[in-house]
Amino acid sequence: MVLLLALASAVVVVVGLHLAAGLAGPVLLALVLAVTVSPLTGSLRRHRFPAWLAVTVSVLVVYVSLGVVVGAVVLSAGRLLDLLPSYHDELAALHTELAGTLTRLGIGRPGEDDVTGWITRVAGDLLGGVWEGLLEMILVVALVLFLAVDSVDLPARLAVTVRRRPMVVHALGDFARGTRRYVVVTSVFGLAVAAVDTVALWLFGVPLPVLWGLLSFTTNYIPNIGFFVGLVPPALLGLLDGGTGTMLAVVVTYCAVNFLIQSMIQPKVVGDAVGLSTTVSFLSVVFWAAVIGPLGALLAVPLSLLTKALLLDADPGTRWIAALIAAGDSAPPHHRWMRPRQRPARHP
Repeated sequence: MVLLLALASAVVVVVGLHLAAGLAGPVLLALVLAVTVSPLTGSLRRHRFPAWLAVTVSVLVVYVSLGVVVGAVVLSAGRLLDLLPSYHDELAALHTELAGTLTRLGIGRPGEDDVTGWITRVAGDLLGGVWEGLLEMILVVALVLFLAVDSVDLPARLAVTVRRRPMVVHALGDFARGTRRYVVVTSVFGLAVAAVDTVALWLFGVPLPVLWGLLSFTTNYIPNIGFFVGLVPPALLGLLDGGTGTMLAVVVTYCAVNFLIQSMIQPKVVGDAVGLSTTVSFLSVVFWAAVIGPLGALLAVPLSLLTKALLLDADPGTRWIAALIAAGDSAPPHHRWMRPRQRPARHP
């Protein structure tokens, strides 16, 4: 009965998050950003900066970072929209070649689609996505400001709460530290991947290499499957602009970088930093993307850390589950509640 009630409650919460994805996504993104920048506010306060100045500096750091990313995306998207119509003939030839190949294989000829209409739809979807993203960023900007202001007296509130719910406070502290480690480690590896991809695309002559490098940096926050999301656009543009050889060069370069950095080094470092196994990280992407959408995939690991903190780490009776989902070398140590009870020795 307890298990059924827990599953029913989980379904209600998940469905509610899915229905409110347009609000939940920006709120959770603002929470992650506020948690990430909170050490800066605390450090400034310890150095006797006024509260308003510490909050202002922290908020400006977040705003500048968001502004650089959003500005680069908007400018690059505009350049991409200007570039797409110039590939009308290449897209038409590719469509004809694909249709002939499918016909020879007996699969059937795809429906005739006007390439100009397809370009128009792509441009419309891209503009719609950019506009929707800008609206969500307005909400994120406001929430980050409010959370930063509230974080000034958060230590005093936690000092009161820890006397009644110490496990909850400690679990939330672990979530905050794990989220910050994840953001820092993933950002460092993302910058390395983006730099290599951008230089390689520039050498191959693929248009808009900075845009695709920025896409590589962003998709690096999506464990396991983000690589494929970042590969498809530059590979397709390489095929249209330089032919099969350029496309193969892009694919080989991306695969080599993914195997060396994102598959060999990064999972080990991230797993040790946040305490989640590779399988759990992959399932987190699938689950949170289905619940919240693209922002869910982007925030999959922090959201899993928050869920773990609230449902597992905050209750001594369920903390044993954390050892099952942790990375190999980051499993929690044996605590007193995990040790078998020892009987006192009997004396003759």
